[in-house]
Amino acid sequence: MTSSTMIHVRVNESVKTQATQALTAMGLTVSDAVRVFLTRIAADQALPFAIKTPNAASRAAIDEAESIIKNHHARFASADALIDDLEKASSQ
Repeated sequence: MTSSTMIHVRVNESVKTQATQALTAMGLTVSDAVRVFLTRIAADQALPFAIKTPNAASRAAIDEAESIIKNHHARFASADALIDDLEKASSQ
């Protein structure tokens, strides 16, 4: 029998709860899922899913959102300006 080791992971409580519910529906525990995940990484020498960087448009949107949050400054001065911009974009 091979020896085992303990892994401690910090994760947001809501994420853990949602993941536990999904895994339970699949008949797995969180520990089972972690073992499957690590086993796949060991076997494939890669993550079992692709990690992609955001494209230029997504990165620009993320940067804009972070700026709005940081500066507490909306992109549009009024709701009318927002609607005008949306209508202009949808007609293109």
